[in-house]
Amino acid sequence: MINFKQKEIIGKLFNAVKEKFPEIEFISVTEGPENPADFWINVTAPEDEEREDELIEFAGDKITDILLDYGYYFLLMPRKNTAGIGGMKYHEIFA
Repeated sequence: MINFKQKEIIGKLFNAVKEKFPEIEFISVTEGPENPADFWINVTAPEDEEREDELIEFAGDKITDILLDYGYYFLLMPRKNTAGIGGMKYHEIFA
């Protein structure tokens, strides 16, 4: 279950990434398969592979800061195939 602070962090993280990579879209947030306290933020992947690498590097820096500052572990997961991805959708988190 996502708490209020985690929702706030997810929103800020996604907005920062979206500002630099406007072509991505939010898909959902899912629990990590190995640890339900970890969250995967699923987003659409950029078409260009080089751009996707830049996205992963940029998000990785932000995610490291979040882990050090708050102790929450997130992963930003760019997805090319978005069919069948479960989890909490944007309107369920930020309604």
